[in-house]
Parts: sequence; structure tokens; C-alpha cells
Amino acid sequence: MNSLINKYNVPGPRYTSYPTVPFWNQDYFSSNKWIDRLQQNFDLTNNIEGISLYIHLPYCESLCTFCGCHKHITKQHKVEQPYIDAVLKEWNLYLNLFGSKPIIKKLHLGGGTPTFFSSTELKRLVDGIFQKSVKHKHLEMSFEGHPNNTSETHLQVLFDLGFKRVSFGVQDYDEKVQKAINRNQAFNQVSAVSLKAREIGYQSITHDIIYGLPFQTIESIKDTIYKTAQIMPDRISFYSYAHVPWMKGNGQRGFKDHDLPKNEYKRQLYEEGRALLQQFGYYEIGMDHFAKATDDLYKSSKNKQLHRNFMGYTPSKTTVLIGLGASAISDCGNAFAQNEKQIPLYLASIDRNEIPVFKGHVLSNDDLVLRHCITDIICRYSTDLTAVYAIIPKEELQNRLNEFLNDELITIENNQLTVTHLGKTFVRNICMAFDEYLIQSTPSTQLFSMTI
Repeated sequence: MNSLINKYNVPGPRYTSYPTVPFWNQDYFSSNKWIDRLQQNFDLTNNIEGISLYIHLPYCESLCTFCGCHKHITKQHKVEQPYIDAVLKEWNLYLNLFGSKPIIKKLHLGGGTPTFFSSTELKRLVDGIFQKSVKHKHLEMSFEGHPNNTSETHLQVLFDLGFKRVSFGVQDYDEKVQKAINRNQAFNQVSAVSLKAREIGYQSITHDIIYGLPFQTIESIKDTIYKTAQIMPDRISFYSYAHVPWMKGNGQRGFKDHDLPKNEYKRQLYEEGRALLQQFGYYEIGMDHFAKATDDLYKSSKNKQLHRNFMGYTPSKTTVLIGLGASAISDCGNAFAQNEKQIPLYLASIDRNEIPVFKGHVLSNDDLVLRHCITDIICRYSTDLTAVYAIIPKEELQNRLNEFLNDELITIENNQLTVTHLGKTFVRNICMAFDEYLIQSTPSTQLFSMTI
């Protein structure tokens, strides 16, 4: 295994989209093309499957130095009301494009720190969203909460609005690690807010844990997992720390590179953690995600309905995903669009009554085929190569996959590629063999975090 880790530990995408954001074709994209594709796909799918909404709430009171999200650090809560006003105005700009009321099947509040906002402002936001839309009969609503500032009032108000799933960022319980990443939260606090959520009635509680953080050891990972098992959240995201300081500036320079676990040892952190999670009754779902057998994510995985998008893994898909707020990304099935990242630029666009999109990508037919293939691999560990051969000649694709075959990471039989148990560790690398943009490019700087 160590030799394989050294061999395949290279920079690579996480494939929350294909093509990945660095390879979006800006020359062909325009906001008008985005709107045209969105309207077409909304009309085709809204009454059949509904739509998803992701709302980005970017404010945090302090900077966590592991974070790769788009965020703005402030303790000035006067920003809440004008930002919510802008998001609701953006939503109205989208509503004006549609010929019928959107049927919302999924709504997720992400950040940043959504619980930076008061429960009053969050209620105003959610009420405003549903004022001119319809709730799907299988509506799923979730939000990300910081254990230190998610109050009982937050939990109760959002539950009363229809939220049934909450995700808490834990990362690690070791004090030395917490100090290095500026994320100080006691186990007792995480336990209390998780148990309160369960007491109120939340059906699914997620804990996020990261491996590969500075100063982490096998012992500290085990301690974090043992503590997590005392709470028994329904889902656990146990994912690799993405060290991308060239993209995030000083936010990921709160420690030295030599403080980070490397290569084989970093992977050992995951293997030890995974073994413990499985011992405690969690099943591995896709890349770096785990769920109890009673959770919808596990059930969707067993039913082969698991989906992956900009929000991560979801139990099912909708063709249309609209992202509201600064930096949010939207997806209408055959086009992507990202909002202005900087809050002042985002607010200025809204003030001009413009949908605040600043870049995106219109997918070609080849993009759609390869996107389907990559999504199959990272959600179901298997894909049919028949359609792919029309884009990548069979001999060429065979050459790209030979190393994976020789290392017993995949099998191919009757044009069906299947990832082996060993290959699940290297699923990002396997997906890279189908990434035409990545293969044809020679970037001058590193674009992605390491795959292992």
C-alpha cells in the first residue's frame, strides 16, 4: 500500500463538478447563456423533480486556518440584515425568469458560518424564500452550525421552519491541533449541541472530521473517533485536509508545512479512523463519507441513487441547483455559473438588479458524457465505458487505465469498469483518467490539493 500511496499521491480534483472550476470555458460563457440554459431545464424538470437551493452565508467571527471556503471574518453583526436583503433580492431576480413557481426539494444553508446570523434573520431568509415557491412533498432542509455559537434558539427556530438535518464542524478534539487551526471547541460543547438537536427532533446529525491536520497523530485521531462514537451522529464526513495555501493566502499559513502529516502516515490516519468508524457501525459511502444504516445517505447508496454536486454527497439529485449569495455556484444540468466571490461586488450586482454571475461553463455533449462517467465512479464505484469510447478512443483509454488495472485498482469486463476495494483509496486518481481538460492542460501552478 505504501508504494501505491507514493505513486498516486499527486494533485487532483475532488470532482464536485466536471469540468472542474479551473477549466471552465470563460470565452464561450455569458450570463445570457446561463439564463437561457437555466430556463430551459427549469421548465423541463421543475414539475417532475423540483429544484435545489444552496444559500451561502459567508460570515465568520474568527478564522479557522484549515478552511478553504469563501468567507469574510467580522464580529460586526450589522452585516446580517443587508446581506439577507441581498440574497432575497437575488432570489426574486431568479423568480422573474421562471414561468411557474419553483418546487423546492432541497435547501441547504452553508458558509462561512450560517449560525453567525441570528435566528430572527435566518427565519426571515427562509420565510422569504418560500413566500413565492412551493415545498416539495419530500422537502429536505439542512444547515451547517458552529458548535460554539449554535444556540438552542437557532435549533428550535430552524426545526420549526422544517430543517431536519444539521451538520457540525468538529475537525479534531486534540488541543494542540485545535490551537494550530484556530478552532477551539470542547467536546462537551459539541456533545451538548448535538444532543439538544436530537432532543428537539432533528432526524440526521452530521459531524465533520478532518485528517491530515497539523500535529495530528494516530492517537489523536483515535481519540476524536472514540469521542464521536459517544455522540453517535448519523453521518460523518471524514475527509482529507486540502492544503492549498497558494489559493487561500494567509488563511492556511497558521502553521508550518513540516507540521503536517505526510504521505503514508497521513493515509494511516484515515485507515485507522475508518476501521474505528466501521467498528462503531458506520458504512463508507463514496469518498470519505460514512453513515449509519438508518440514514438516508446509506439507503441511497444501497439503492444506487447517491449523487454528488457542489454541496457534496446527497441522497438524490435534482437537475437544477441554484446557488444564492456571494461565491455560490449554480448548476442547471448542462451549465454552471458562479456568483461574484467578493461580498462588495456581489452586493453591487444585486443593487443593479443583475443576477450576480461572474463566470461559468456551458457543457458540451462530450462534457456531459464524461461528467456522467465520473459521477458514476465516485458515487457507485462503477461505470459503463461504451459512451466514453466515442470521446476517448478505446486504445487510448486502455493506455490511461493500464496502471490501475496492473495495480488491481479497477477491473474492466464487457465495457464495465468497476473500482476494487483497494481502488477506493485512489478513486480521485481513477477519475482523472477521464478528465480531458486536466490531461490536455499544462498548468503553470498547482491547482489542486494532493489526492491522498
